[in-house]
Amino acid sequence: EVQLQASGGGLVQAGGSLRLSCRVSGLTVNVFADYQIGWFRQAPGKGREVVSCISTSDGTTVYAESVKGRFTISSDNPRNTVHLQMNRLKPEDTAVYYCAAVERTPYYDDTECRYSDMEEWGKGTLVTVSS
Repeated sequence: EVQLQASGGGLVQAGGSLRLSCRVSGLTVNVFADYQIGWFRQAPGKGREVVSCISTSDGTTVYAESVKGRFTISSDNPRNTVHLQMNRLKPEDTAVYYCAAVERTPYYDDTECRYSDMEEWGKGTLVTVSS
């Protein structure tokens, strides 16, 4: 059974940094190396939105315009873990952050990052940015 565990959320002042981690269990390292892992967020009273995705096979990354230049997604394949480094945080980044995963098929387009494509979801981790 594939399980995703997100961690690293917390309270930070505007301009500060946090590092989120998403540990994926139930997969061998070789299988994990052919996934797309994504981070999505949902702010109070709003819908779920894309933050960033990474292909664990070749490192292809996708970022939402709102986080480009501030957030960096990376994959630590030997540990089945994906990180999201969040710098220069803003109050509007406040949300519950979720990680999700989908196994890539031969024709999977990993230049896109869509929550509708994701097959497995973890529980969220809350990020609160104070002004």
